[in-house]
Amino acid sequence: MAKIDDIVEALKEAHQPKSDFVGLMDSFNNPYLVLIACILSLRTNDKTTYPATLRMLELAKTPEEMANVKEEVLSKAIYPVGFYANKAKQIIQLSKELIEKYNGQVPCDIDELCKLNGVGRKTANLVVARGFNEPAICVDVHVHRIFNRLGYVKTKNPEETEFALRKKLPEKYWIEINTLIVTHGQNCCKPQKPDCANCPINKYCAKLI
Repeated sequence: MAKIDDIVEALKEAHQPKSDFVGLMDSFNNPYLVLIACILSLRTNDKTTYPATLRMLELAKTPEEMANVKEEVLSKAIYPVGFYANKAKQIIQLSKELIEKYNGQVPCDIDELCKLNGVGRKTANLVVARGFNEPAICVDVHVHRIFNRLGYVKTKNPEETEFALRKKLPEKYWIEINTLIVTHGQNCCKPQKPDCANCPINKYCAKLI
């Protein structure tokens, strides 16, 4: 237990800069905005996603507003995020689905969220954690990679990592862990050529011990 406490504290004290997109997501406190921004971010880097998200929000900020946006208009606004045309269609259809099935409200339940068109566990967990401020563990490629590098879990994919962390990671860290680990992964513990020499948690890393 002390080890993960020390890791989290070291990451907080490192004050690594968040990407503009991560900072924007942390500021929302709105499940719908978290949901549609997360959809935009899939398979797209934060530098591209951030301005695209701002352009999208100029068009609509609620399911009701988004349902009235034309696909070609939204596609143009979010370009060049990956699969921008598909994402525009998905976001508009999703907004209509929320209106028709959930009275315009985003459900605060991971299994229910996963019933929505194109929503997987990563997105669902982020919506619960960042949109509703309820305990949930969002596992993306950074969280999966870094917790395995640390030796905290030994898993083969992000979904396995999520369930392993649900058993092992203290619940008090569930909401904040994604931001801490993603920021660390973007600044230091990168997929290729991680900066181990300047890593604030290198003494805890199984790769280096």
